[in-house]
Amino acid sequence: MSYAKREEVRQQRLQKKRQQRLATLIAVAGVILVVVALVGLPSLIDKYRPAGEYVSITPQAYPFEDGRTLGDPNAIVVVEVFSDFQCSACKNFAITTEAQLIETEYFQNGQVFYIARQFPFMDNTSAIKASDQAANASMCAAEQDRFWDYHAMLFANQNTSNATAYSDRRLVAFAEALGLDMKAFNNCFDDNAYAADIQADIDRGALLNVSGTPTVFVNGEKLGVGNQVPSYDDILTAIETALSLQ
Repeated sequence: MSYAKREEVRQQRLQKKRQQRLATLIAVAGVILVVVALVGLPSLIDKYRPAGEYVSITPQAYPFEDGRTLGDPNAIVVVEVFSDFQCSACKNFAITTEAQLIETEYFQNGQVFYIARQFPFMDNTSAIKASDQAANASMCAAEQDRFWDYHAMLFANQNTSNATAYSDRRLVAFAEALGLDMKAFNNCFDDNAYAADIQADIDRGALLNVSGTPTVFVNGEKLGVGNQVPSYDDILTAIETALSLQ
């Protein structure tokens, strides 16, 4: 074979390799684009999905409301409740036990410091992060001292069989319905401004061996056996016992 022919064959082989390499790069880039689209598409769809119909609530006054806490931070009794807004037992606890506790003299006179802890875990295996986004939105409402009304709004619209009940558009609509400063809320919500605070609650829950919601602690002592939700009487007794020891 002449030198010219060998050179021609060599160039043909180089050209073929270049084409194969280019095809591989295009295929890899295509896979990356598909993955990015699949990851980003749910949140993009969620952002622009219509809010639809939802239940409104009547705002109310809460004793010593400050962000997501009630009462005097220097109170000798501290009650912590870890919740997930997608948790049906948390909704039941909020509209019954919690509502009753808030009406007691211990709350009305500031003897108890009550903290709503975030523990979003029910969407850990879901592509739609409804629990996380509801927690995110509630913290942005807390920034405007409207956590408790927003908390009530979330539970009023809970739908455990449909995670889109807490779509981004609906979470924003809830804030609008409550008359929040929407520029501040949207900036906070879009930036996930309180992610570190939510993670701090999750970390504290892990430290306290929280494995379900709602989980209630009085002065660091867990109430209820296992994941059993303590009753109003259980919590009231624990508060009165803690007060009597001072």
